[in-house]
Amino acid sequence: MSEKMDLKQDLKHLYQPSAKTPAIVDVPEMAFLMLDGAGNPNTSPDYQAAVEALYGVSYALKFMTKKQLERDYVVMPLEGLWWGTPLGQHNFTEADKDKFQWTMMIAQPDFISNEMVSAAVADVRRKKGLPNLDALRFERFAEGTSVQILYRGSYDDEGPTINRMHQFALDQGYQLRGKHHEIYLSDPRRTAPEKVKTVLRHPIK
Repeated sequence: MSEKMDLKQDLKHLYQPSAKTPAIVDVPEMAFLMLDGAGNPNTSPDYQAAVEALYGVSYALKFMTKKQLERDYVVMPLEGLWWGTPLGQHNFTEADKDKFQWTMMIAQPDFISNEMVSAAVADVRRKKGLPNLDALRFERFAEGTSVQILYRGSYDDEGPTINRMHQFALDQGYQLRGKHHEIYLSDPRRTAPEKVKTVLRHPIK
C-alpha cells in the first residue's frame, strides 16, 4: 500500500491559511461531490441529509479505492457555498438563515472517475437507502482568484471576520464575485464553539 494521500497537506495554503490576516489565493479547478439545498443549516432536515449523503459516498469511494486500486487517502472536509442574502451581508440572524441557499460539497482526488462515483452511490443506496442520492452530482469546480482567512469561533459570529476579509480584497483593488465559501475543519459536535476552525473564502475579480 502506498503512502496515504492528504490533499489538505498538498494544498496547505488553501486548507490551512493564516488566521491573522486575509490572503489572496489562486484556487485550482478541483473535483467535488455536491448537493444543493436551501434553509437554515441548524434546523433543515435537507441539510443534515446532504451532509450524510456526501460523507457516505466519500467514504465509500475511499474504501473502494483502497481495495481496488490499493491507493489510500484522507477524506476531505465538508465545504459549503452560501448565497441568498445580499452580497457581503452576513448578519446571521435566524431569519437570514431560513433564506439561505447552499451547495454542500466534499473535494475528491483527481483519480476518482464518474464510474467510481456511480458505483459508490449504488453501494450507499443499497446499504443506507438515502432518498437524496439521485440529486448528488460529481463535477469540477473552478474558483480561481479568491480572498480567504482562517476563522476560529462560533459560526454565528463570523460576520466581522467576513467583513474584514471583504474589505481586505476591496483595498487591494478587487471586487467580490460568486458565492461565499466555507470549509469546515472542525467537527462542531466534538469541538467547543470558540475553538471551531473554518476557512472563510470569497472569489474576487
